[in-house]
Amino acid sequence: MLVQSGVERFTVDDLHELSEVVASCWTSAVDRDWTVPAESTGWSCLATADHAVDCVYAPAFFLASRKLDAYPLAGSNLELGAEATPEELVESLGIATRIVTAVVNDSPANARAVIFRRPQVLIGSAPDFVPRAALELILHGNDVAAGLGLTFEPAEGLCRRLREHTRPWPLWTLEWNGLAETDDPWGDLLAASGRTRAGSMTDRR
Repeated sequence: MLVQSGVERFTVDDLHELSEVVASCWTSAVDRDWTVPAESTGWSCLATADHAVDCVYAPAFFLASRKLDAYPLAGSNLELGAEATPEELVESLGIATRIVTAVVNDSPANARAVIFRRPQVLIGSAPDFVPRAALELILHGNDVAAGLGLTFEPAEGLCRRLREHTRPWPLWTLEWNGLAETDDPWGDLLAASGRTRAGSMTDRR
């Protein structure tokens, strides 16, 4: 089990809320220069946003495949590419969010599939694929916002549920060793990923 009993789960409603927050942030900046570097990734804001949306699509294919040994080949890359516009990425994010929600909601309680392949293969149940989609979306959403000079501040409850759902996961994305849980769950997620808030120069590490 990737989530211990009694731990708050990150839900499909949370994913829809997060998707709307990211879409609103990106929409507010459609006239800015998206070729500038995003924070943390080394890619442009456009490429980082494209990757973030692809990371929302991917868990739907992972779960739908029911594969227990590897990721499926289908849906391995749904990025729009260098010619995409911010408006097209926002549209694609909405599609990806609805698809992963539909796949999760349609899956039986005993559905299992590979949710991570590194640092080792891990199997997840259907509810785990929701925060799987959200984790990279929220972190890369912050990367894009920081690159574009925007503030990005998801809701406290949403961030707390994402933190608690994913804290037990042995990920390369988040490193909790030596980091105490605080009353600032968004700050905790950022600190565990080696990031700072978009619009802030304060390093919480």
